[in-house]
Amino acid sequence: MKNRCVLAGPVLALALQSALANTSADEARLLATLKRTYPATTFTSVAASEVPGIYEVWMGPNVAFVSAKNPRYFIMGRLLDAKTATDITGPKLARAQSARPASETMEGADKPIDIGRLPLQDALKVVHGTGARTLYAFSDPACSFCRRLEPELAKLQDVTVYTFLLPFQGRQLPQAVLCSPDPVKSWQAVMLNADTTGLNSQAECATPLERNLRLARQLGVNGTPTIFYADGTRTTGYVPGAEVERRIAAAAASRAPVANAQAITQEKAP
Repeated sequence: MKNRCVLAGPVLALALQSALANTSADEARLLATLKRTYPATTFTSVAASEVPGIYEVWMGPNVAFVSAKNPRYFIMGRLLDAKTATDITGPKLARAQSARPASETMEGADKPIDIGRLPLQDALKVVHGTGARTLYAFSDPACSFCRRLEPELAKLQDVTVYTFLLPFQGRQLPQAVLCSPDPVKSWQAVMLNADTTGLNSQAECATPLERNLRLARQLGVNGTPTIFYADGTRTTGYVPGAEVERRIAAAAASRAPVANAQAITQEKAP
């Protein structure tokens, strides 16, 4: 029994060292794959999560969960331990946010942004109905969740949608859309009908893609689709149309008192 214990010690130590080395190698391999596949996204680190085969992929202060076997899909959100009711990711996000220099971000990732500071000239503008309400989307034509969301946005009534194109999944397709004779028409053809026949994949022109990337980084947008509402709040990832409508209405309601106060002030001004 003693001999086994003596022999097991070194064997176990070697096994642990091997496992740690493999984990480190797997993390490095996944990080290299992500950087090569998505060059427009700044990946800062990869770490094994509590779930076997799933890794925490960090993009500055933001995190996604990715399978090493299929790194095409990113799960944005937090990892929860249901048994202990513990938020595993929350404290890590808090530490990452607190460590981030203030100069790197326009607004805190969890705080409403100032919609008035968005450079709308760099966005595609689509008007539904009267267009009285507004929505601001960061989207990628190569993103499957973006293509799933776009028909939901097309059903909205009386909304103006400003879309900032991002090349998170590669530059060729968004570049082709923006360099087409009618970018809005091409965008709708791609996103609503999967029709790319009118695009020239070799097209070259000046586009706002780089500015949009910088803006996305400033706003903490590291995944598409991301929607900002009129009150500056956001949703990340695919959201059903009914929830988008609810958020639009809530944003409009929250801004109504401010608009009324401004109107009263203007009436009283000499």
